[in-house]
Amino acid sequence: MILVIDGINKHRFGKLLDQMFGLRARVFHDRMGWDVQVTNGRETDLFDDLDPAYLVSLDEDYTVVGCNRMLQTTGPHMLADVFNDILDGDPPLRSATVWENTRFCIDRERLSRTGSAKSVSYTACELMVGILEYGRDSGISDVISVVDPAMDRILKRCDNAPYGYLGKTADMGKVRALAALNDCTDDRIDRVRAFAGIEGDVFLDEDEVAEALSVREAASTQSIDLHDYCEEQIAAATNDHERRAALALRRALEGQFRPEFDCDA
Repeated sequence: MILVIDGINKHRFGKLLDQMFGLRARVFHDRMGWDVQVTNGRETDLFDDLDPAYLVSLDEDYTVVGCNRMLQTTGPHMLADVFNDILDGDPPLRSATVWENTRFCIDRERLSRTGSAKSVSYTACELMVGILEYGRDSGISDVISVVDPAMDRILKRCDNAPYGYLGKTADMGKVRALAALNDCTDDRIDRVRAFAGIEGDVFLDEDEVAEALSVREAASTQSIDLHDYCEEQIAAATNDHERRAALALRRALEGQFRPEFDCDA
């Protein structure tokens, strides 16, 4: 499921944004070797300061497993200001109804774990549907995506093939990149949904997410407090009986709060 985070509601989801920037660092810097700026394990750039719209994919535990960034082309954006070699001398595309789509990535490691409810492929397609439906519902006619050839092949495989390209394929540091155009039409949305078997609304209600995160944080804090209490009781035990009782209490609490103890987010 997808949560939209933008300049209006970002104050509510700071921890999710931290997870998202961390995922971007692992994917674009660590795995793909892109020349991007990473600080304290988070990948950000100057375009993140412009309050873009983020489409953040969350799993059943409300942990970030995918993300995407959308910027208006009427202002600074990557194709105009970073990847302009792709344009091959042509002026950048600027339109209120054409937005730029970048930083698309999926947490393959987390989604590949045993017990994950959704696959990498399904999550990627769900995020594509989110991009197209967000665009359609926001009056955006087309999205332009700066992608590498591998991502271009993924789009085609998911029945989401670009209808055109701008400029040329250009070398961008360690990768090659091209600018692909996709229209935000019902026909395209239906094709991607059919390919992945996606039904129903793909978007999450932000109030429900905020409440769920608040409850999880409260439970996690409680589990940590109780765990500390148990450790204090174990250390203060003066005989075997007291120690066994304190250890039994710790085991019971660890079983009760196992999801929080095992969370690696």
